[in-house]
Amino acid sequence: MAWMDNHNHTVLNEFILMGITDRPELQAPLFVLFLIIYIISVEGNLGMVILTKMDSRLQTPMYFFLRHLAFINLGYSTAVGPKMLVNFVVNQNTIPYNWCATQLAFFIWFISSELFILSAMAYDHYVAICNPLLYTVIMSQRVCWVLVTVPYVYSAFLSLITTTGIFMSSFCGYNVISHFYCDSLPMLTLLCSSTCEIELMILFFSVFNLVSSLLIVLVSYILILVTILRMNSAEGRHKVFSTCGSHLTLVVVLYVTLPFMYMQPKSSHSFDTDKMASVFYTLVIPMLNLMIYSLRNKEVKGALNRIWKNL
Repeated sequence: MAWMDNHNHTVLNEFILMGITDRPELQAPLFVLFLIIYIISVEGNLGMVILTKMDSRLQTPMYFFLRHLAFINLGYSTAVGPKMLVNFVVNQNTIPYNWCATQLAFFIWFISSELFILSAMAYDHYVAICNPLLYTVIMSQRVCWVLVTVPYVYSAFLSLITTTGIFMSSFCGYNVISHFYCDSLPMLTLLCSSTCEIELMILFFSVFNLVSSLLIVLVSYILILVTILRMNSAEGRHKVFSTCGSHLTLVVVLYVTLPFMYMQPKSSHSFDTDKMASVFYTLVIPMLNLMIYSLRNKEVKGALNRIWKNL
């Protein structure tokens, strides 16, 4: 729905989301599938936040970062998931103007924060493996809080300028978004004013976020690899691989998916491909993160058993 203001600019009060698919026979099966994924993701990530906060044996930097990763996963899956599920069962997938801006802002904040939290986790692994005697000194509580606060503040700033840049621009009156949530690139196609500056800003920050965070991860793991090669003990090597395996899996999955979305020009985008990539990182990755860290982690299993016995 749109109306004209006194300056002949089109003012929208809602958008229509195209959704994941327009095939009626797929609506019910996809609703059930994504509902199950979302419930598992919410319960698991919320449980991880509570568990790492309550259990005294999980009060280490590794689980401090894991708690924030779970919070972020919970955040961006919830920013997108409930509205996507509702859209499967309503006749017209509309979202109010202000809700759309809020959804975009929260999504950018959480997804950008995740990249740098993963970098902080890589640095934590590096210190634990390469400088074990100084680990408690280097990874103090103050340092840990700095390593999560800076990404949160930076990502909030990035979210604010991106969302403001899009929603302060002029819309043409066409309010159909070719996506299942309010994402920055599909929304640029609805603007009448020039989108070059916003596109360049999104591309610049996307490249900066991905490259800088990945660089920290790569440097950390190169130094870890050098330490592993110097080890004489096979058991020591196995322990290191066990410690780093879960984190490396998450990094590979996320860094392979995100460039499909934000590191290519708008003209070369396929929104159908983007939808599949978006489904993967907004719903599947939060569930995978949980499963990878909980199922492969003896300390998490032990904490669950202790809490279960005390109930």
